[in-house]
Amino acid sequence: MNCSCWAARKTNTERVPAPALRDANNAEKNPRNLRPARRERETLFLTTNPNMTENEISFAIRGAVFTVYNHLGPGLLESVYENVLKHELTLIGLTVENQIPLPVYYKEVKLDLGFRIDLLVNGTVIIEIKSVEHLAEVHHKQLLSYLKLSNKKLGLLINFNTTEIDKNIFRKVNKL
Repeated sequence: MNCSCWAARKTNTERVPAPALRDANNAEKNPRNLRPARRERETLFLTTNPNMTENEISFAIRGAVFTVYNHLGPGLLESVYENVLKHELTLIGLTVENQIPLPVYYKEVKLDLGFRIDLLVNGTVIIEIKSVEHLAEVHHKQLLSYLKLSNKKLGLLINFNTTEIDKNIFRKVNKL
């Protein structure tokens, strides 16, 4: 058998399938394929806890962001990422509201100025989604303003239009 999909071990003449063929034949036994399922089970267990802290919610959100990014990649509109992330967070058991109006109160007068929170998770964590080439300082300030106006403690600023999603998730805190 002189097939390119077979590799001989150096210490033994026994022939074994090459790694790519082994992984394809034994996909269910491949630990790399089991990692996402284990992570999803851990996240699902975590999100079924009704008394989750902001940090625990943030951890679950990060996992969902990685899942969405791995499926969609960069370059889509913010609205696509917003709806898909909302769906993913709902699947893992979190309560998610999108496009929440955020009024400004000035001298006891409520002003509806058109501010909107992209996603509000479990009523405590704000997610501001972007799909831009580079985040500007104004994007960070926008999330901080939303945190102050809504009196929430934790927000995540996420830019999906990147090749390194892990470096484009920013935690912002208000009075923690």
